[in-house]
Amino acid sequence: MVERGYAGITIREIVMVAGTGLGSFYEYFASKEDLARVCLHLRSKALLVAMQDAVARHAGRPLREIVDALIDSQIEAHRERPEEWGAHYLLERHLSGADAYRKMYERFVDAWADALAAASDLPAGCAMREAARVSQTVMYGLVSHVHISAVGAPDLQALSRQARTAVNAYLETLR
Repeated sequence: MVERGYAGITIREIVMVAGTGLGSFYEYFASKEDLARVCLHLRSKALLVAMQDAVARHAGRPLREIVDALIDSQIEAHRERPEEWGAHYLLERHLSGADAYRKMYERFVDAWADALAAASDLPAGCAMREAARVSQTVMYGLVSHVHISAVGAPDLQALSRQARTAVNAYLETLR
């Protein structure tokens, strides 16, 4: 998919790479789009699990530490095969309907809200849901656009620095 794009791949090629037959493919998937949606979902779910694990490991610590741990979890998840992540985000834009996108987006906002709630120094009266939504929007925007626009592997160190600066600076305004 990285070399030829999603449209350039046939189901026959998919089953050949998978080492299975067409019948087996159609036993589980109605189309190439169904398979792609499952793959997108599984990759996105892996990002969510990484966030949840980071929150669990850092619960009760200061907000900045938790935010940095979340950002680290997302950067690390993108470190292996970064060119595939660019293809992932492009395919997501192509195949995800509004309802599916909203549902997954809300899961990420929930993960950010859980992270904010786990902080030892969350400001009183913080509009947590709004802060979680803005944090997710900033993170998703940076990560997806860097991967889509990169020629070769993106500079993940710079991405981490930019995400930390943007999210932490925003959250600091809530104090």
